[in-house]
Amino acid sequence: MQPQTTVILDNGASSIKAGLARGPEGDDDDQPKLVPNAIVRSKGDKTTYFGHQLERCRDYSALHYRLPFEKGYLVDWDAQKAVWDGVFSSEVLNVDTAESSLLITEPYFNLPNIQDVYDQFVFEEYEFHSYHRCTPAATIPFGRLFQSGGPSPPECLVVIDSGFSFTHVVPIINNQIQWYAVKRLDVGGKLLTNQLKELVSYRQWNMMDETYIMNHAKETCCYVSTRFFEDLENCRSNPKKNSIVQEYVLPNFSINRHGRVRLPNEELSATDQVLHMENERFTIPELLFRPDDIGLPQSGLAATVAASISLLPDDLRGMFWANIGLIGGSTNFPGFYERLSSELLSLTPVEYDLQIYRSEDAITEAYRSAIAFANDPAFSAQVVTREEYLEVGSNASRRKFPGWQSSSAPGDAEISKITQESVIEDRGQLSRKPSRPRTRTATVPGRRK
Repeated sequence: MQPQTTVILDNGASSIKAGLARGPEGDDDDQPKLVPNAIVRSKGDKTTYFGHQLERCRDYSALHYRLPFEKGYLVDWDAQKAVWDGVFSSEVLNVDTAESSLLITEPYFNLPNIQDVYDQFVFEEYEFHSYHRCTPAATIPFGRLFQSGGPSPPECLVVIDSGFSFTHVVPIINNQIQWYAVKRLDVGGKLLTNQLKELVSYRQWNMMDETYIMNHAKETCCYVSTRFFEDLENCRSNPKKNSIVQEYVLPNFSINRHGRVRLPNEELSATDQVLHMENERFTIPELLFRPDDIGLPQSGLAATVAASISLLPDDLRGMFWANIGLIGGSTNFPGFYERLSSELLSLTPVEYDLQIYRSEDAITEAYRSAIAFANDPAFSAQVVTREEYLEVGSNASRRKFPGWQSSSAPGDAEISKITQESVIEDRGQLSRKPSRPRTRTATVPGRRK
C-alpha cells in the first residue's frame, strides 16, 4: 500500500527545496522550505552550520562552503547526509521516513555509480517505503508552467533549466525526455558568482573569500542587457555617472545590517563601504548568451536551444518552438526573458510561432510540479518499493527509471514510425504549426504574425 505522505526533495546543488505531498485530499506544502545544500563554516562566529542551520548565522563574512555537489554531480555523500538529516528532522519536515514515500530530483546525465548510491541511501540509510528519482525537467509537464497555453499540457515542449552548475536545454515528448537532443551549457549561477568575485577583486575590493556577499550582490544588481554594446559604450564614456552604475553598500554584520543597493540621495555613515557596480551588472549574465567571452568553446543559450530543436522530428519542431519553458534561478535576471525572446526570434523558422513561458518563481517551479506529479494517480506505479530493492538491488531502479544511458539517437525511420505516431494518436494528422489551443494570446515582442 502506497503511503499517504510523499516527501518532495528538489535536491539542487545550491539549495534543497523540500516539502510534503499528502495526496489529492491532503494539505500539501505549496511553499517549499529552502535549505542551503552545504555545510558552512563561519570565520566570524567560528561556528559550523549544517544546511537549514545557516539561518542562525549572524556573521556571513568569509564563509567557507563544503558543497556535496561538485561540477554538477553529487560526490560528497557525508556532507549530503548531514544536510538530509537536518531536512528530515523535526526542525524542518518532521517526517518518519519509514512510513513515507520519496520523490527526489537528480542531475541530468547522472552517472550510474552515483545513482546506485542514491538507492543505497534512500533504502538502507533512511529506509523509505518507496521512492521515485528523476530530473527536475521531467516533473514540469505535470505542473502549471504551460497551463496558460491550453487546458492540458502540450505533448511536445522544451525546458530551459538554468541552475547552479549548468544550463540544460531539455526537449520532452509525452512526458519522456529526448536524451539524444538534450544540450548542456557549462554556465550556471556558480560560475557567474565566481566571475563577479574575480572582476570586483581586480577592480575594487578583494572579495575572493566573500561568496555569500557577492552572490547577493549578483542577485540584487545584475541584469541581462538587450542593448549590450550601447550599455558598454555608456559605461566607457562616463564611468561614474551614468544610468547603469549602482552603488552596492557592503553589509555590516557587527550591527546585523545586510548588503543593499544605495537609494538616491541616501546618506552613508563613515563606516559604510561601497561597491560600485558598473558594467559588471550586465557583463556577468552576458556569459549565458556569450560564453566565449571567457574562453568557453560553446554557443550561447539561444543557439543551443535552436541546435537542440534541430535534432528533433521535423514535423514536431513547430510545437517545440511554441512551448519553451524557463526554470532555474539564473532565469530570474531582469531582461533574461526579453533577451532570449529576441535572439530566439531570429533563429525561429518563418513557418513556426515562438512562445516562451515564464514561471512566477523559477526556483521552486520544479518543486511545485513535483507536488502535482506525486498527487497524480499514476505516480504509485512509477516508484520502486523497498521490497523490490531488497530483492534485486539497484536493478529495480534501472527498470523503473530508464535514463540517458539507455537512450540513443533514433534514426529517421524510427522517429517517423514511433515518436510521431504517439503524438498524433488523438489528432488525426500533424500540422507543421502548433495547434491553436497551445498558443497563448499574449504575443512575444517582435513576434511574427
